[in-house]
Amino acid sequence: MARLVSVNVGLPQDIAWQGKTVHTGVWKYAVTGPRMVRRLNVEGDGQGDLAGHGGEYRAVLVYQLDSYRHWQEYLGRDDFAYGQFGENFTVDGLPDDEVRIGDRFEVGEALFEVTQPRVTCYRVGLRMGEPQMAALLVSHRRPGFYLKVLVEGKVEAGQELVKVASGPEEMTVADIDALLYLPGHSRPQLARALRIPALSPGWRTSLQALLDQDASGATGGNAGLAPAVSPPPAWTGFRPLRVKRIEAESTSVFSVTLAAPDGGPHPAALPGQFLTVRVPSEGGGPSLIRSYSLSGPPGGGEYRLSIKQEPHGVASGYLRAHLRTGDVLECAAPRGAFTLVPGDGPVALISAGIGATPVMAMLYALAAERSPREVWWLYGARDGTEHPFADESRDLLDRLANAHRHVCYSRPAPGDRQGVDYHSKGRLSLDLLCGLGLPRGADTYVCGPPALMRDLPVALAASALAPSHVRTEIFGAGPSLTPGVTGAAVTPVHPPAGPPGDGPAVSFARSGLTVNWSTVYASLLELAEACDVPTRWSCRTGVCHNCESGLLAGSVDYSPQPLDAPAEGDALICCSRPREDVILDL
Repeated sequence: MARLVSVNVGLPQDIAWQGKTVHTGVWKYAVTGPRMVRRLNVEGDGQGDLAGHGGEYRAVLVYQLDSYRHWQEYLGRDDFAYGQFGENFTVDGLPDDEVRIGDRFEVGEALFEVTQPRVTCYRVGLRMGEPQMAALLVSHRRPGFYLKVLVEGKVEAGQELVKVASGPEEMTVADIDALLYLPGHSRPQLARALRIPALSPGWRTSLQALLDQDASGATGGNAGLAPAVSPPPAWTGFRPLRVKRIEAESTSVFSVTLAAPDGGPHPAALPGQFLTVRVPSEGGGPSLIRSYSLSGPPGGGEYRLSIKQEPHGVASGYLRAHLRTGDVLECAAPRGAFTLVPGDGPVALISAGIGATPVMAMLYALAAERSPREVWWLYGARDGTEHPFADESRDLLDRLANAHRHVCYSRPAPGDRQGVDYHSKGRLSLDLLCGLGLPRGADTYVCGPPALMRDLPVALAASALAPSHVRTEIFGAGPSLTPGVTGAAVTPVHPPAGPPGDGPAVSFARSGLTVNWSTVYASLLELAEACDVPTRWSCRTGVCHNCESGLLAGSVDYSPQPLDAPAEGDALICCSRPREDVILDL
C-alpha cells in the first residue's frame, strides 16, 4: 500500500538567476497536521507561472521516495529535503512505471485522479542546483505526475493512498512521458493514449499533433512539442538566383522575381513560405541577412519576393536603389510553417499592409486549382497608393466560384473610389468580420502590422466565429517565451557586452544582427539572450523544443544531445553551439 510521507507547500517567490528575476513556486516545504486540498491546490500552496503549472488538471504534484534515493545516488547528494523536486505529495510507492493515467486514489477525505506526467521546466533544475535536471527526469523515466482533485478534503502525512479505480488503456505515467518526449512515437500507442478520458487537455493536444503528423506522412521533428514544424528545406545554405524582373506593386512595395541562373526549375515552395537573402551592403561591408515572403504562384519556375521599402530600412533601401535585372542574389531555400493547409472548409485570408505577401501566394494556390472552397479575401491599407496586388488579387478571386472580397482603407485618398477600390473606411476588426458574415469554422490566416497581429488573432480565436485554426505570420522577430522571468524590459537587439568573440559568425536573420561566437556562452540561446534577441524556451536542456528555430545556414554541435531530434533544418538553440558560421531564423 502506498503511503503519503510528506505534504509540501510553498507560495511563489522571486529568485535571482543569471542576472534575471524568476517568479516561481518550485520551493516547497513539508508541513505538519491536516491540510485542505481544494480544486486548484493544497492549502498554503501556489504556482508562480499558471501558464505552465497549476490549474485543475495540475493541482497536486506527486514524487516518490524511490526516485529520491535514485537521484541521491546518481547525483552524489545527501542534502535532499521533502519537497526537493517541487512536489506537493512525497509518497512511498506509486512508481511512474506502474501508476497509470486515469488511476484514482483516496487520501484522507479527498479523491484524486492521475492526469499527466510532470511538465519539463528549467525551474526544477534551478531548485536542485542541477541545470540538466529537466532532461534527466525524462531520460531516466522518473518525471513524477500530477493529480486532479475530484473530491476536496483534508489530507495528512502518514495516510495511505488507496487505489479505488484503474485507468483505462493501462498506460503508465512513464509510458505517456516517453511517448511525447522520446523518439519512436508509435501510432497505435498515440491512439491508445488519446482514448484515456483523464488525460489532461494539454497532453491530449500534443499527442493528437503527433498522431496527425504521422497520418500526414511528415517525417522529422516533433509536432507535439514544436507544432509549427516547417517542411525540410530543399537545399542547405545559400545558392545563387538571378533577378528576372523587378516590378512596383505600390508606392512602397516592389517585387523581385528570381530564377535559376541556368534557367532550370526551382524546388517548389509552399504557399506562404519565405526566402532568406544575403543583401550586399553599401561600401562592401558584410552582407545583410533578410527574409522576404514569397507572393507569387506555386510551381518550380520562379520565386517572387515582395519587399516593402521601409523609411530607414538598410537592406530594402539597397535593393530598391541598386538591384537590377540580371543581378544575382544568394538565397536560402524556402522556409516557414505559415502555409496553406489542404481542406474542404472555408478559408479566410486576412492581411494588412505588406502582410498581403504570404496570403497572396495562398490565393494563387487556391485559384490555380479552381478551389470550390469558400474563400474570403480581407485586406486593409492606408489608401490606394499603398494597396499592393489590388488588380492581381481581384483577378485571382474572379477565378474562384465562391469568393468574397472586402478591402478597408484607413485614410482613403480623394481619388479612391468606395465600392470599386475599397469597400469601407477604417481598419480590419472583429466587429467588421462578424458583420460581413464570415462563416464559422473557417481556416484563418492572418498577417500584418504589429497592432493587427496583437489583437485580431486572439479576438478571433475567442469569438463566435470559432475558426477551426488561426494561423499567423509575424514579420521580424517573434514574441518571446521566458517562463517565470519578471521585469525584463524590451530592449533593441545589440551586440553582447564585453570583448567581441573570435568564433564563428552567428546571424540572427529576423533581428538583423550578426556577431561572433564566444566560448563564454554555454549555448546559442545564451548568446541570443546577451544580445536581447527575442527567444522562446522552457527546459533549457533539449527536451521541450520551445527553443526550436530555423537553421538557415551552417551546422551546430549539441551538449547535451537532445532527447528527440528537431526537424531537419532546425536547431535547438538551448543546448547547441555553432560548428561553423550559422544563420538562425531569429
